[in-house]
Amino acid sequence: MKKLKAFLSAVFMLAVTLAATGCGSSGSSSSFNNPMDEGKKETLLDIAKGSGLLDGELENKTITWISNWDINADEQSGKKTPADLALFQEIYGGNIKYEACTDANRFDVLAECVNGGKGADMFYAGNLDAFPRCTLNNNMLFAPSDDYIDYGSTLWEDVQDINDSFMWNDKHYISVIQETGDNVACVYNRKTIQEAGLEDPAKLYAEGKWTWDAFQDMLEKFVGSGDQHYGIDGWFFEFGLMNTIGVPPVGFEDGKLVSHISDPAMERVQEWIYELYQKNCIAIGVGDYGWEDKPYYIGEGKLLFYPVGLYEFYKTPDLWKKRFGTEDVFFVPMPKDPKADKHYIPTGMEAYAFVSGGANPEGVAKYLNCKRFCATNEEACAIADSIFIDDYGWTQEMVDMREEMNRLARENPVIDFSKGVNKDCADLVDNKLRMTARGTPWNETFNSINAAVNKIIDEVNATL
Repeated sequence: MKKLKAFLSAVFMLAVTLAATGCGSSGSSSSFNNPMDEGKKETLLDIAKGSGLLDGELENKTITWISNWDINADEQSGKKTPADLALFQEIYGGNIKYEACTDANRFDVLAECVNGGKGADMFYAGNLDAFPRCTLNNNMLFAPSDDYIDYGSTLWEDVQDINDSFMWNDKHYISVIQETGDNVACVYNRKTIQEAGLEDPAKLYAEGKWTWDAFQDMLEKFVGSGDQHYGIDGWFFEFGLMNTIGVPPVGFEDGKLVSHISDPAMERVQEWIYELYQKNCIAIGVGDYGWEDKPYYIGEGKLLFYPVGLYEFYKTPDLWKKRFGTEDVFFVPMPKDPKADKHYIPTGMEAYAFVSGGANPEGVAKYLNCKRFCATNEEACAIADSIFIDDYGWTQEMVDMREEMNRLARENPVIDFSKGVNKDCADLVDNKLRMTARGTPWNETFNSINAAVNKIIDEVNATL
């Protein structure tokens, strides 16, 4: 489990639209330039100006951004300047200074900027580990955005409800651009499926038959059909499956954190995951397979499912095809819980926070308005999404499936705040709720975690 924990601490989730990797030491800034296609940029600019939604001037042109990935063009993934940043640059003359950090030290760097007077303006809140921990009275690292963003305005009205639902002390401390469905997808090789005589999960999904039962049936048939046939690999499948019940381990309801560890649906999904373990459907961490994930087994026809975030595909095609060892790779949402009222999947948020003491909150607001414009205007969305086909080598079917996952997330959001309570809660939930996939019966895990999580949540809620 130590290797698993170390790996997970190094993994970061990218912003849904055009995210990319880019870790470095604190204090560096982006210098790589890969501009957006000039024709697309001019079209986008005309659309934005014609809308009248991105108005006003910006005196301070620079936003300082702390993260372990760069909003700017990224050399490692081949990402070009994203549409929202292109608008910010062209309409307001703005630019984003990238203060690089690692996933492990980004909260330390944030605290240094706030408490040490170094200064920063914007922080990513979409990893679901920053809220509410960065807004507590003894750890006030975020500033409310209410003086700079009108959540009832045309640009923000369709996400006002979700932004309002995360208010803390009657203030907006995170700005949600949109809910996202790309946190965990079920990745597979269509050639492997065909050769094994199984039905394509995409076809099953289209027919409303992509459920836990179909998922398990395929796993059992594949694992039992030959040597070196493995079921599930990767670091994200446990919570990917857990989130399909529609009840997060820790939720945020009516301005309070709430534990759902004792919910009957949690018991049901945990017992099902334990059954998958007993039937040899889980590969990672079991027997000779070891703790090294093997996504290339997808291409070799040895592995059936590799649940992972779609960030693995937000790269040039040579990179993601090499990662999975094939161009026949495809993805679908995690399977539906047959007893749930809706098709729930792991839900993420593209969300940002204003840093306490930041020098340019006006600039952050203008940039986020540009992001909202690209997320809401259909013509702008089409231009922003064209990167997936033009630069990342996706098929239209992949683009459509990603949008279908986003639709499920928007309509049936399941957002887990266990990582956002504090580090103790994050570690406890993350480690313990995986144990059924390692052969520990649920009742043992429940008895070791339920009271402890409730105590942590009660203490945090009491700070209000």
